[in-house]
Amino acid sequence: MMAEEDFDALRPPAFAVAYRMLGSVSEAEDVVQEGLLRLHRARARGEQIESPRAYLSTVVSRLSLDLLRSARVRRETYVGEWLPEPLVTSADDDPARKAEIADSLSLAFLVLLESLSPEQRAAFLLREVFDEPYGRIAEIVGTSEQNARQLAARARRHVEERRPRFEATREQHEELATRFFAAAEDGDLEALEALLAHDVVFRGDGGGKAPAAARAVHGRARVARLLIAGLRTAGRFGGMTVRREEVNGQPGALFFDREGGLISVAILDIAEGQIQGVSAIANPDKLQHLGPVADLRALLRGS
Repeated sequence: MMAEEDFDALRPPAFAVAYRMLGSVSEAEDVVQEGLLRLHRARARGEQIESPRAYLSTVVSRLSLDLLRSARVRRETYVGEWLPEPLVTSADDDPARKAEIADSLSLAFLVLLESLSPEQRAAFLLREVFDEPYGRIAEIVGTSEQNARQLAARARRHVEERRPRFEATREQHEELATRFFAAAEDGDLEALEALLAHDVVFRGDGGGKAPAAARAVHGRARVARLLIAGLRTAGRFGGMTVRREEVNGQPGALFFDREGGLISVAILDIAEGQIQGVSAIANPDKLQHLGPVADLRALLRGS
């Protein structure tokens, strides 16, 4: 039987696979827990498992692929824009590691992966992000090695055509983010517009359970006006606080009501010296893993 500390060491790499596959913290945690349970049962039966990490990665990938196939049907009926559950990422002093996290965890990248088939997504992530051999990818996806190569190649072409590129330096990211949040809170429309790319995109995810833009908003002027109007509305709640965090490897912020309930999470996608995208997640179902969630509708009624 494996010791508890061994399981603790296996969790992070397994979660890394599941979260990128599913875009859901809660589902990824469930999948990892099920994978660890299966690993424990296999060891208890006396199965010889040379690499627990490889075993767990295979089980988690297969479970995630099954969930991903069923999730496509659910997301077709999702109210408004669908965004992944935000992941508050820990600070890392290694710039190369930070760039890697930002590239493969960013909301823009995870949203892009949604345009792939479940099989393409699995093949692409397992090969390009986790460097798995094609033989194992074929086994996980349930296809031939040749087809696994084709799935990964098609997905790679699709992603490279549309993939957002993030600069490796964090200093510029933080400086732009600081100016962005200051301009938004001050209601400085001109300063805010100057930070946004001409084709900037705003996406809001309320899931029909919290107010949010029904569809993506494009363009510097429209997005700037929307952001300032949204913060003015939130300011009427009274006692709202903002905590800057790194979310999905990118600069972001968490917004709390006076009772400490989480209202929403905002994430910036920064590239080429400008803010290319702003995402705001207010669906309470997607925030519960971060702590107590505010009753946004009650706050709106009270304001």
